[in-house]
Amino acid sequence: MAKIDQKFAEVQNDIKSTPGLGKSMAKWGALGAVVAIPVPFVGPVLGAAAGAGYAYFKAKKKA
Repeated sequence: MAKIDQKFAEVQNDIKSTPGLGKSMAKWGALGAVVAIPVPFVGPVLGAAAGAGYAYFKAKKKA
């Protein structure tokens, strides 16, 4: 459980220290949620998580 908490803290620090990353994650998360609307129940939630994850990993790849 400590590894998960440590990873969450690392991601939060990355978001806070990288200008524009939070905005990009919100944009891609919203797009992912809209694209996944046809999937019943969990589609928008998983789509938003996938979109935000994409933005995060795209930003980490640049750094």
